Amino acid sequence: MLTTTKEGVLIAVRVVPRAARAGLAGIRDNALLVRLNAAPVEGAANAELIEVLADTLGVARRAVSISSGERSRRKTVLIRGLSADEVASRIT
Repeated sequence: MLTTTKEGVLIAVRVVPRAARAGLAGIRDNALLVRLNAAPVEGAANAELIEVLADTLGVARRAVSISSGERSRRKTVLIRGLSADEVASRIT
């Protein structure tokens, strides 16, 4: 689920758009499950995903980026400025 690279930490994420409440919802299929209020239209869900992860991890939004899977429910997200241990402790 977490992979350390020279740029930062990669997190495998599975999103659930149009959820009643936004936030982290545990682990599913070796990926972090994130529920989002936004619909997957014109990047709204991706923007909300970045916002939710940045707020949860306590980093600036510019430190969070989607590295793959922009049009998929399964995504890989890059977090800059934190170690894998810091990310793991903040998402649990």
